[in-house]
Amino acid sequence: MESMAKITDASAPLILTSGASGRVNALLSLRVLKSLVMLINAFVMLLLVPFRGRKRSDEKSKDEKQEISSRKAPIVRVPAAMAHRRSNSVVMGDQDVASRRALAIMAAIQDNDYSSVRDFFLFDTSRGETLFTQSWTPVSIKIKGLVILLHGLNEHSGRYSDFAKQLNANGYKVYGVDWIGHGGSDGLHAYVHSLDYAVNDMKAFLEKVLLENPGLPCFFFGHSTGAAIVLKAVLDLKVEACIEGVVLTSPAVRVQPSHPIFWVLAPIFSFLLPKYQFSAANQNGMQVSRDPAALLAKYSDPLVYTGSIRIRTGSEILRISSHLQRNLSRLNVPLLVLHGTADTVTDPEASQKLYEEASSTDKSIKLFEGCLHDLLFEPERETIAKDIIEWLNSRIKV
Repeated sequence: MESMAKITDASAPLILTSGASGRVNALLSLRVLKSLVMLINAFVMLLLVPFRGRKRSDEKSKDEKQEISSRKAPIVRVPAAMAHRRSNSVVMGDQDVASRRALAIMAAIQDNDYSSVRDFFLFDTSRGETLFTQSWTPVSIKIKGLVILLHGLNEHSGRYSDFAKQLNANGYKVYGVDWIGHGGSDGLHAYVHSLDYAVNDMKAFLEKVLLENPGLPCFFFGHSTGAAIVLKAVLDLKVEACIEGVVLTSPAVRVQPSHPIFWVLAPIFSFLLPKYQFSAANQNGMQVSRDPAALLAKYSDPLVYTGSIRIRTGSEILRISSHLQRNLSRLNVPLLVLHGTADTVTDPEASQKLYEEASSTDKSIKLFEGCLHDLLFEPERETIAKDIIEWLNSRIKV
């Protein structure tokens, strides 16, 4: 168990990240609150429009009514199912999913690394939605363990291909999941109706992986909001019993709005305007990596969402963060927590609290001085990956 330098507080807002805190704070600012009030007023007016003129339509003359009633022709009612039309927004959403899925598939099949086999498959959820998932399998090295990888907010599993191949080189087969609304999976891009969907999908996918690989030890890896999803999943004792350990980078375990009133307002706004985006949530700010090439690769990736955060998504991040804060002491699974001390997207002090309050007897924390949010895309990525692999190796029963 290691702990490096004391963490400094960082609260500056950020843009275009795979994390949560800065963007949720920006989303729930007073300026945005005023915009929301105006939008709600407009929404109410829209609802009232159909009732205007109702009195006039009801005041038909007696002769007109008699004429209608005297008609002999029968009235034919068309069943709703026969009259169904898909809205333009639904069609456009389907096209967007198809485009993203095609890009994700292309990336998988064009990966010509002869030391690893990269494959993809579609996973159907209990809700009838389809997730894009993929795997990396070592070619000439015996598999000694499994790692299920969950990416952060706004990104996708394919971004971790290099890390997956490093794990392959050390005997681990890796599975990646694009959670709902991300990468090649179903759903409006970066819209999360409920993070519980992602938690339940993770549990179902774990069951599939274990059935396909009987007897092999399995680990979870989660980054940022993906780490929060992993943590909520392992609070389930059935999941905990199936997992040898959990690795978390920059976990989003404590996200705070800029004012306490937003704990009350966020669920209301997320119900009224769940998919609405706020440009105010995109503020010029800090980077998530000190490597310019990594930043360019991330934000030129068409599968990485770079738009403004959606109201429901922000509300869900607040909700899962609050749940985790109340249940940290229930965590008993072996934990490795890694965080950069200069991270301004998720809170490194919250990772320290996670480490201290978890009931796990096997837990470690590593704080990397000066590192930002996307640890596996920082200049120190090789050292960080090596630390993760050594931790995994030490928990494989020979």
